[in-house]
Amino acid sequence: QVQLVESGGGSVQAGGSLRLSCAASGDTYWMGWFRQALGKEREGVASIYTGGGSGVSYYADSVKGRFTISRDNAKNTVYLQMNNLKPEDTAIYVCAARSAFGGSWRAPETYKYWGQGTQVTVSS
Repeated sequence: QVQLVESGGGSVQAGGSLRLSCAASGDTYWMGWFRQALGKEREGVASIYTGGGSGVSYYADSVKGRFTISRDNAKNTVYLQMNNLKPEDTAIYVCAARSAFGGSWRAPETYKYWGQGTQVTVSS
């Protein structure tokens, strides 16, 4: 069983930046960030391969060029640097992980482990 502990988040004005961290208690294969805004479905934001070697990553079109996902495998930690934040980025951000290959990075059902979520609020 892998536990995920998130940190970061908060409230910023549009154009500002925040960084989210997610520390895993064990080894993982893929880690990613999802978000869920009020009244909307959970959306995949970014994901990164954490199984070793090249950390290939994927992004939702809505965050490309603004968000960067990175990893520190020695610490079993993934980061999400969010720049040029917009009000539409307001959501609860949740870290997810899986221990094996298992389908599309943006499909929540392919992730086995989930964090508790952290609120990101962007005001205009």
